[in-house]
Amino acid sequence: MSTTVTAKGQVTIPKRVRDLLGIVPGSKVDFRRAADGSVVLMRTDQARAASRFAKLRGHAGEGLDTDAIMALTRGEA
Repeated sequence: MSTTVTAKGQVTIPKRVRDLLGIVPGSKVDFRRAADGSVVLMRTDQARAASRFAKLRGHAGEGLDTDAIMALTRGEA
């Protein structure tokens, strides 16, 4: 796929690339130079996926105090 640069330095991102990256009007994109010298187009406004640790975060439950949690842990409940 190729495109033409305008006098203002603008280009049209081909539809197949926009569809692949989910780029819609108002999307933010970034251009990064890779180690091999190529330039990579990335969408930057997407929410980052939660890490495997973030998915595990939570709490013991509503209304449980430390003594109640310890009793459950020890099997005293």
